Amino acid sequence: MTIPTRRDICAGLAVSMLAGPTLAARSTQHFAFSYFANADDGRAGMRMAISDDGYRYRPVRGGVPMLVPTVGENRLMRDPCVARDPRTGLYHMVWTTSWTGTTIGHAASRDLVTWSPQRAVPVMAAFAGTRNSWAPDLVYDDRRRLFTIVWASTVGEAGKEGDHRLYATDTADFVTFTPTRIFYDPGFSVIDGTFLKRDGRTIMFVKDERKEPVRKIIQWTQAPSPGGPYGPLSDAITPAWSEGPTPIEIDGEVVVFFDRYTEKRWGAVASRDLVTWRDVSNRIAIPAGANHGTVFPIDARRYAALAALT
Repeated sequence: MTIPTRRDICAGLAVSMLAGPTLAARSTQHFAFSYFANADDGRAGMRMAISDDGYRYRPVRGGVPMLVPTVGENRLMRDPCVARDPRTGLYHMVWTTSWTGTTIGHAASRDLVTWSPQRAVPVMAAFAGTRNSWAPDLVYDDRRRLFTIVWASTVGEAGKEGDHRLYATDTADFVTFTPTRIFYDPGFSVIDGTFLKRDGRTIMFVKDERKEPVRKIIQWTQAPSPGGPYGPLSDAITPAWSEGPTPIEIDGEVVVFFDRYTEKRWGAVASRDLVTWRDVSNRIAIPAGANHGTVFPIDARRYAALAALT
């Protein structure tokens, strides 16, 4: 029998200390998914689902809306995006309030169940000829300690398909907002910007909205910080007719969910290096009828509270 030396024991302890948190992280990942149902055009409100592995989601309250829209031009609640404020722990949600118009919606919650009064924020009011304000998304800037809200708008006449660019405003408190600005313009129509911070970079996934010739694909671009500047677009990571991407990181791998809206189903792709992507659609489970929403991490306590409502 070999008697372990002090060096062997210390090495073993070091390995166990490193391995312990990794194994724990893999067994305690929890996520929520905010979404709407296209069947009612988003009029019924925001629904929510939860997952304990990041891939398979089950609806909270059996799919009954968690929040019913009360503001905006058409009082819709489409494309709900939820993000947690690291300063306060408060969850903020923004959403599309209308097919046409200049506002987006906002509400906040501490428990993802009870929400603050809703507010219609006139983000495009200063832009004459604005046709729409679609799919707002939130990204927190740690250096500037504020949120950037990004959405897609067409300004002026641009045919049936529109000619969207991404616009943005900054806010530290969701009460006051900086003047709206062009955020991202690749020279063609893009919508559905959404973000993932990884390895000190900000990754933005977007949909190429062009139809002639057909694109309708998801690509990504990156920047050193949420405010940009963003570099060249990647190759397509999804097939055509995909939209509403929502990325998360699971065990060191980026997983991007997307709505195959013409087929009324969801897909997902995964990558460790953002270059080589594999289809993991067979691993996912999304509530029936779910449309464009946001997957985001939650802690074990919040997961348990929402699980009690399923």
